Amino acid sequence: MSPGSTWIDQFPGNFMWSNATLVCKGMAPYGAVAIGEIDRICERLAARGMGDPDAWWQEWCSMAEKNETLADEAALDGREFTSGDHYLRAGNYYYTGERFVPPGEKKLDIYRKALRCYREGLERRYPEIEFVEVPYEGKTLPAYFMRAREATGRAPTVVLFDGMDNCKEMSVLFAGLEFARRGMNTLAIDGPGQGETLRLRKMHARHDYEVPGTAAYEFVAKRPDVDAKRVVIMGYSFGGYYAARVAAFERRYAACVCLGALHWDLHAWQSKIKEQLKADPLKSAQSNFQFQWILGLDDSDAALERAKEFSLAAVAGKITCPVLVTHGANDRVVPVEAAHKLHAALTTNRKTLKIFTAEEGGAEHCQVDNRPLGISYIADWIAANL
Repeated sequence: MSPGSTWIDQFPGNFMWSNATLVCKGMAPYGAVAIGEIDRICERLAARGMGDPDAWWQEWCSMAEKNETLADEAALDGREFTSGDHYLRAGNYYYTGERFVPPGEKKLDIYRKALRCYREGLERRYPEIEFVEVPYEGKTLPAYFMRAREATGRAPTVVLFDGMDNCKEMSVLFAGLEFARRGMNTLAIDGPGQGETLRLRKMHARHDYEVPGTAAYEFVAKRPDVDAKRVVIMGYSFGGYYAARVAAFERRYAACVCLGALHWDLHAWQSKIKEQLKADPLKSAQSNFQFQWILGLDDSDAALERAKEFSLAAVAGKITCPVLVTHGANDRVVPVEAAHKLHAALTTNRKTLKIFTAEEGGAEHCQVDNRPLGISYIADWIAANL
């Protein structure tokens, strides 16, 4: 580790790189990355300097290619467990490298490699995961269904939507594994504007997420291994908005979990990010194209105007099911005040706000510094409220 850096702030003065690195490190408890490999990537990045526009994707992809080669060789030899381990690490490194590459063929090429490695890894490591397609407006949304372990009959199920720059391959591991261990199914899904759905199917984000939320509910409710009366809607980061919106309008969900509350005023937040990117892009967690890209817009002003539609001001009061909002006290992506605002606006008397402190861990954005702590809390809450 370079002088002055910490486990959480790998690149002092560069929150964009530090935050993205922390997100990747957060997959370590699930055996999906190797901290030593990440450290070597970061040492090479520090040596190249932050002014090199290609350094980020080249170094992450270089380590991904190394793991992909090892995975391919192990697969040919029939060493499936070893192959699966390397594929998962390659998938996470490719996806991390793709993060700041602007939309275009290079980004798609890296993503396709990430998706291929993720799938090869998941098939070998977790054969209980089903690759499924959720019917949606004449098309389908790609998802993974992880079955509850040792469940007999119909089990409670969590429908889990991603954040703005995350993917179902991460969700099914950091949340799905723990839920499965506790007797719950998980549908980890790339909704409109997310992961595979955005990149390969060109479906963009929408403010009325109850539409894909309803599609997801109806998909799982028809399954013989799902208890349709005990289905939870959950989202993390930007998905914190989506989950709350879905719960407000799709009343068949039995509970709602917002793993990280979204800014109450998304227009004001995106305006601040736009100005921040102009002044010093290294202080932002978000690239300058991200929000308008997920909306399918080329103009940042048009994206800002659309942001006005993403509001829970007239929505939170409509939620009647139990709601859990978790947030980190030191969240530098979405300030903790957003969680307090959302919790205060909820009119259901079955609401819980959990703020993770630096002392206990999980104080960063969506508990990425201690994901197992946050997910265990959520799993316990679901069990107590269904």
